[in-house]
Amino acid sequence: MPLTTKLLILAMAAQVLLTIILLILMGRERVPRVMSGEIAIEDIAVERTAYPLKARLLSNCFDNQFQLPVLFYVAALLTLWVGTVSWLELALAWAFVVLRYAHAAIHVTTNRVEHRFATYTAGLAVLCALWLWLVLRLVVLSPGI
Repeated sequence: MPLTTKLLILAMAAQVLLTIILLILMGRERVPRVMSGEIAIEDIAVERTAYPLKARLLSNCFDNQFQLPVLFYVAALLTLWVGTVSWLELALAWAFVVLRYAHAAIHVTTNRVEHRFATYTAGLAVLCALWLWLVLRLVVLSPGI
């Protein structure tokens, strides 16, 4: 298996790892509060507002991992399906993942919206570049695929 293929799979694994880390951190914030009776199940059955801020930030950040990253996974899988992973695709994939980690770190710590928005927008731009390149590569440059 070529190095670029392995590194793209590792980028996907790193994004999955971020999601799992956030899930674990969210569970550590939420479960003890419910188990101790601090928060009633009825109070969280529909909304998260009964949770303290840290738990809500983690929950929102976890939810974010099922938005743009879904488009990243599809792009990465499409790249793997084609069979050859270019260094450009690899660089864009890792840039996206690094920006998602930065976005998550901001989201669950300072939650400075302007910083969070900047990293989100940068990640979106990288993802758009990856998709633009893939479409160009697969449809225009290699119409026989």
